[in-house]
Amino acid sequence: MANVSEPASIELEVGRIRQLSKSGRHSEALVAAQTLWVAAPRNRDALYLIATNQRCLQRIREALASLQQLEQQSPNFSLLHQERGYCYTALRDAPHAIEAFLQAVNLNPALVASWTMLERLCRMSGETKGAAMAAEHLCILQQLPPEVIRAGSLFSDGELGGAEKLLETYLAEGGNHAEALRLMARIEHERNALENTERRLEAALKLAPQYRSARFDYVRVLLDQQKYLQAHEVIDAMRQLDPDDRDLLSFYAAASIGLGRHEPAVDAYRQLLGASPESFELHVALGHALQNVGRQREAVDSYRQAAALEPSFGDAYWSLANLKTYRFSTDEIEHMRTQEAAPSTDRVDRYHLCFALGKAYEDQKEYEDSWRFYERGNALKHAESRYHPDIAETNTRLQIEVCTAAFFSERARVGAPNPDPIFIVGLPRSGSTLVEQILASHSQVDATQELPEIPRIVRGMESRPAVPNHPTYPGVLAHLDPRQFRNLGEHYLTDTRVYRGNRPLFIDKMPNNFRHIGLIHLILPNAKIIDVRREPMACCFSNLKQLFASGQEFTYSVEDIARYYRTYLDLMRHWDTVLPGRVLRVQYEGLVGDLEENVRHLLEFCGLEFEPTCVEFHKLERSIHTASSEQVRQPIFREGLAQWRNYQTWLEPLRNNLGDALVRYRE
Repeated sequence: MANVSEPASIELEVGRIRQLSKSGRHSEALVAAQTLWVAAPRNRDALYLIATNQRCLQRIREALASLQQLEQQSPNFSLLHQERGYCYTALRDAPHAIEAFLQAVNLNPALVASWTMLERLCRMSGETKGAAMAAEHLCILQQLPPEVIRAGSLFSDGELGGAEKLLETYLAEGGNHAEALRLMARIEHERNALENTERRLEAALKLAPQYRSARFDYVRVLLDQQKYLQAHEVIDAMRQLDPDDRDLLSFYAAASIGLGRHEPAVDAYRQLLGASPESFELHVALGHALQNVGRQREAVDSYRQAAALEPSFGDAYWSLANLKTYRFSTDEIEHMRTQEAAPSTDRVDRYHLCFALGKAYEDQKEYEDSWRFYERGNALKHAESRYHPDIAETNTRLQIEVCTAAFFSERARVGAPNPDPIFIVGLPRSGSTLVEQILASHSQVDATQELPEIPRIVRGMESRPAVPNHPTYPGVLAHLDPRQFRNLGEHYLTDTRVYRGNRPLFIDKMPNNFRHIGLIHLILPNAKIIDVRREPMACCFSNLKQLFASGQEFTYSVEDIARYYRTYLDLMRHWDTVLPGRVLRVQYEGLVGDLEENVRHLLEFCGLEFEPTCVEFHKLERSIHTASSEQVRQPIFREGLAQWRNYQTWLEPLRNNLGDALVRYRE
């Protein structure tokens, strides 16, 4: 046998063993597969080939044992369940064979052989409905090109590269089938190439406008890109044709939340729960919608119901902790510890439980236990993160190189002149929600949320995925026609209209927009920009103990958050140099220390008259999406200023990584 120390050699050997099996040389194939498995014990094909050849040699019990072993390694590998169906068929055990083939097609709907066996076995067993269902699926598959069926099978078993090659060849040779385009879109979605996914699905729907699965995938990718209005419009059209579809109602709720329409989302989740009261995920989703509109007591009830239905569901406990005002009982803490330590608890539930336990012990002032769980939760979350600090640091370097004072002087006033937006930028957990709440309390200002429009404009300028040393943006700014800057500004204003009321000004509180202040200045030269800055130890620690719903991947390690804070200071220093006076800096500690004076300064910068309601910001009733939602519904929150000092013993590495940022942040 060839040396199988390299993946390419393993693939060649797998191909050789398959040929031996096809030619009926099962004994020889079995020996080769067993030898391969010894050399590459994690290779699922080796164990699968052992089982198939054992069955062909009538060693059925051995084959079933091999499949059991394979299932422990690769439980979602559809072919192992199909092979198990063949084994039970050989044993004349029709019920177990049907069960195995059904599991195979649930994982991989493109398995023609499994559908064929299901039709035959169901007919023999007198299960006419099952036979009819299998026959219907076979009929659908028979209408598909063989290349698409094969690609669909590979995709279902996680072999994205093989599926992509098949589809690329098929499409390049003139194949033009809606399912081929949908499959390519699903592959691109798996790789987070969301704009490509959207284009593929639009092409598929042009070929087959009534293709329900493609339209569902289209809605998903619109939601993933935060194109909530567009998704809402598509969902509304689909619901008119099928008003009782539960999946559409779930999509409707998600799009409504994205648009800030929380009451319709609450109604939708209650309707969904009426049909599925045991769904713990729906109880958490309802809790989030209730929290956003300030109905905290009802939110708590929903989260606790989710935890009662699924005791290991970490998101339920973290959602309670993330209210910041909920206090866990001793029994709840003990239960969370038991669930977190259980071997059966999966990674996602485990890190949710860790962050919840960190908050629970912090509230009890048991800081050593608290830090231990925060640290464990961060380590688990960081292990699955794809964040690369080099990308943010390269972006900072290129912004400094491209966006010079001369660059801006040559492009003065090229954007849309409207003064409507007020951008609040900075790091998460810096106090930006407090500034937003203060401004939203003014009669001339609409609150919105963390709007995705500026990041979407940036993504549109990227011709390829971000590569640390070869990004398109921000260099592309130098090549845009002046009229394009105005068009981008007008598009921004149009796309954000749906989030606003009728007040003349509105807030965009996407914190990471500090990286794009140059772009904002170019497309909206009269917009106001406010940088909310918090003392670095307090800010970074607050991020380290926060589990974000999505994004902000730089917050799950001491080194990453410190590097991010430093590059934030570097970039803000640059904007202050090349755009002097363009950005108002608000120091969180100063705002908390002297609220009214800072509020007056803030309003003056925004061209607004002082209104006492801005000092009494906690009385404002509105939807709030961030982790500070309950804190800003109370009078000024001073408790967070020095919380990090309770953890000084364990935060020395953070201090060391921050370095001179501990002083520079005051600039």
